[in-house]
Amino acid sequence: MVSACALRAHLLAARLAGPVATARESSLRSYQLFAQRDPRYLIGLDPRGRWTRDGLLRLMSERCGNSPDPFRVTGQEFIDPDRTVAALDAFAVRIGAAARERLPVLLGTGHPQRLLGFYAVLAGALSAAGCPVLTPAYGRCIDISTRFGLRTHTLDYLHGVAVVRPADGGANGSGPGAHSHSPLPVRAALAAAAESEGPLPGLVIGDHGWVCGAGQLGVEAIGLADVNDPALFVGEAEGRVAVAVPLDDAVRSDYYRPLTRYVLNRACLSQ
Repeated sequence: MVSACALRAHLLAARLAGPVATARESSLRSYQLFAQRDPRYLIGLDPRGRWTRDGLLRLMSERCGNSPDPFRVTGQEFIDPDRTVAALDAFAVRIGAAARERLPVLLGTGHPQRLLGFYAVLAGALSAAGCPVLTPAYGRCIDISTRFGLRTHTLDYLHGVAVVRPADGGANGSGPGAHSHSPLPVRAALAAAAESEGPLPGLVIGDHGWVCGAGQLGVEAIGLADVNDPALFVGEAEGRVAVAVPLDDAVRSDYYRPLTRYVLNRACLSQ
């Protein structure tokens, strides 16, 4: 069992919260491009409000605890560990409710190198609790914009968690999957689930485009987000993302294990 106090200490020691590796410059650039409605930073969300860079700074300070000062433009970012613990509590409430109701669930990640293990344990626990863990559109080809141009990816599932991998077998072609912020995979998965006339997900669990893309389509979605990923927190503020957990999403994969244990304990599920 991981207590809230022990989890807070772990978040700080592992730099999942507190002073994190994310650069202030990265956050400000993301906020500016989101305000300009750059699709790469909206990641599937169509904001209802008119968000400026300074408005996003204020929102992110409220949700993550980083500085709202627009004149602080360099250095490391900060995530308030108490906000992370509170968000994980809310995340666990949603997981527990899904388990009690035996909702069909869909899990997906754009950070498979780091977060696949976190979601895979959740998938296993939810499956054991009677939740159908869905794998729609398995093997589907999806064209995703990357920094190298438009590349075809295939949708795969590892331990019940959706990932994408380059169809040409390039970088990450044989590993756990490619890094991606795109909402196209979750759109393909949800469309395939609807076409199959099988169960539709009652909850989507993930990050980046998996959460924003599902929330934009009206599916309950919860997930993890770094301080330079404003889309999930805007979605939460506007009521289309149920829970966004602020943390560094790019530390060692084993550092997320105590978070999984904490969530499952709070959700009254066994690992």
